[in-house]
Amino acid sequence: FNTVRNMFGFTGTYKGKKVSVMGSGMGMPSIGIYSYELIHTFGCKKLIRVGSCGAMQENIDLYDVIIAQGASTDSNYVQQYQLPGHFAPIASYQLLEKAVETARDKGVRHHVGNVLSSDIFYNADTTASERWMRMGILGVEMESAALYMNAIYAGVEALGVFTVSDHLIHETSTTPEERERAFTDMIEIALSLV
Repeated sequence: FNTVRNMFGFTGTYKGKKVSVMGSGMGMPSIGIYSYELIHTFGCKKLIRVGSCGAMQENIDLYDVIIAQGASTDSNYVQQYQLPGHFAPIASYQLLEKAVETARDKGVRHHVGNVLSSDIFYNADTTASERWMRMGILGVEMESAALYMNAIYAGVEALGVFTVSDHLIHETSTTPEERERAFTDMIEIALSLV
């Protein structure tokens, strides 16, 4: 699958189990394409996304792990399903439960709840984040809602596990070098799910 859009993926083994890893691109249109193809072309049954996110609550610190139980969104991605109401994209409970158990067992500081999958990285509406924070959103990223919708529609499992790289309230962030060295907890949690 490396040849179609130059989004590299690799398959190997982890503790004797076959695992494929690949980039997902940036944003819901991109992960929408890749997750659809992983499910429908390659037969993937479990899709676990790891990545960075921005914290949106006071009690969350840089490097904490957020496990996305649900993914609110400002995207129109759901419109393709022509539902007669609003849809709440959620993670696979089995993956969620195992990820939380692993985080606890490893002593990883983690938070479980709703994230915001946003189409907008630099928002002209400077108060939008405050309104999402009031609704208890833990962090913001750009892909989970589309991943969850594709997985649910296809009857497969999906989960997003994120490391906090930036804090919207504290206005702090990690450096690229720190991200390379310190984001291993979420990867180990994700690998425990295979």
